[in-house]
Amino acid sequence: MILRSDETTDVDIPGSGAMRIHWFRPAVEGTFPGLVLYSEIYQVTAPIRRLAAMLAGNGYVVAVPEVYHEYEPAGTVLAYDPAGTDRGNALKFTKPVAAFDADAAATLTALAAHPACNGRLGSFGVCLGGHLAYRAALDPRVSAAACFYPTDIHSGTLGEGKADDSLARMADLNAEMLFVWGRQDPHIPFAGREAIRAGLEAHGIAYEWHELNAQHAFLRDEGPRYDPALFLHSMAITLAFYRRTLG
Repeated sequence: MILRSDETTDVDIPGSGAMRIHWFRPAVEGTFPGLVLYSEIYQVTAPIRRLAAMLAGNGYVVAVPEVYHEYEPAGTVLAYDPAGTDRGNALKFTKPVAAFDADAAATLTALAAHPACNGRLGSFGVCLGGHLAYRAALDPRVSAAACFYPTDIHSGTLGEGKADDSLARMADLNAEMLFVWGRQDPHIPFAGREAIRAGLEAHGIAYEWHELNAQHAFLRDEGPRYDPALFLHSMAITLAFYRRTLG
């Protein structure tokens, strides 16, 4: 059960204006570990809200920032259609990586200050958000990061100029990592997944790795790629991971 899942906060990001954060938290009193949940390219859609509610209902304060706040009015949700996809992908390659990182720092600060958060912080993300959850783990405040089918890590193509440094900075990861992939996902081929895993091994990063027979976006509970059985399996993996790493 979720309390006040309609709460929002607008946080000022120097140089880029206000960023809206959507909050989800347990319905009982107390303090809980905090999670930053990063959406796919469509921002805070109904499936993302239900995913945040699922995590919050299991004992976490969840902060969901609007990743394109500089480019779209607060509250904008892009549609799961060709126009929304084109807009989301265009902004993914327009926004500088440094701006994504500044947003992460501000969201983590807001999450740590939330009265229901006990100060233990993690990240979670899908698609674009999986990459952003990975980058959030470069912040020493993050103890655990769950990255579902994260795009562009293997190719180094996130952000303005399509030239991120996520793989190069892998040694700076401060969190235990969880990666979940769809083996039939055309956006992250086998060679790309192997490049990421090789880096994790080379740098001695603590991680879990799961490859499932699934398409990209199999967690999204709208559309033909949704796999309910794998959704439940993935949530079990994720919650066990967070219980062990965050409490």
